[in-house]
Amino acid sequence: MGIPVVDFSKVDGKERADTLALIDHYCQEWGFFQLINHGISEDLLDRVKKVATECYKLEREAGFKNSKPVQLLNELLGKNSDEKIENVDWEDVFLLSDENDAEWPSKTPGFIETMKEYRTELKKLGHKVMEIMDENLGLPKGYIKNAFDGGVNNTAFFGTKVSHYPPCPHPEKVNALRAHTDAGGVVLLFQDDEVKGLQMLKDGVWTDVQPLKNSIVINTGDQIEVLSNGRYKSILHRVVPQTDGQRRSIASFYNPSLKATIAPAPQLLGPKVDNKTSDAAKYPKFVFGDYMSVYLKQKFQPKEPRFQAVKAV
Repeated sequence: MGIPVVDFSKVDGKERADTLALIDHYCQEWGFFQLINHGISEDLLDRVKKVATECYKLEREAGFKNSKPVQLLNELLGKNSDEKIENVDWEDVFLLSDENDAEWPSKTPGFIETMKEYRTELKKLGHKVMEIMDENLGLPKGYIKNAFDGGVNNTAFFGTKVSHYPPCPHPEKVNALRAHTDAGGVVLLFQDDEVKGLQMLKDGVWTDVQPLKNSIVINTGDQIEVLSNGRYKSILHRVVPQTDGQRRSIASFYNPSLKATIAPAPQLLGPKVDNKTSDAAKYPKFVFGDYMSVYLKQKFQPKEPRFQAVKAV
């Protein structure tokens, strides 16, 4: 079991139509799928794994051992308490973006150069995935990217979250990452080859996002749900702590500019064929920065009230 897998090389061949139909189906029914043969070289992915693991050991591990989740767990164990720690995650995480490149980890040989190369390649893959979503939704090529850019002088945000989930001696007492949907657009995840832990909610059942060597996991965020007027949904997912094995997770987020105005695409609204009822907008029109202000307060709560709470424009 696990989530569906797509051979992405087939989008450029004679099986293109079938592959696009599969991706459309998985976007509608799953919100999560894995890409293999996606065009990013095995050599680059192997280097990314190496520098990320070395960076954690060299620059992050000591800090995690003194972190809040470790301290809280030790306090609970000292009290012999049956409680669970609810408001922090058993995770070491830092963000890479073009805007914060002066703050990237600098002590790990090759880290900066490798991650810049990786982010460049992954951004290209993100554009391809969004163009396939455009085509499947019947939108003009580049519609989602342009909506995320939000105008001539703005550009979409592309951030990469480098996370490590160290083994946890008492996984029943903590969350590695609490259940949530992603605020932004398209997420491209390069996860651990061997250590599991990521799960997504499918038909009320937590389903493993199975480790698959050098695949890229795609999942849709809240803004794709809005742009598609609910045809594609953002999906609850979580990370479950493991007692053995350290899980590496490198998630890149292709998100709208904070100034971008997001709304259901007009092409998906209006009268339907065969004189059926018209397809009304199911979501408000809003500025993404306003949505993020709400999301940061309500990330681990149900998503529907967020759409209502954001100030419509």
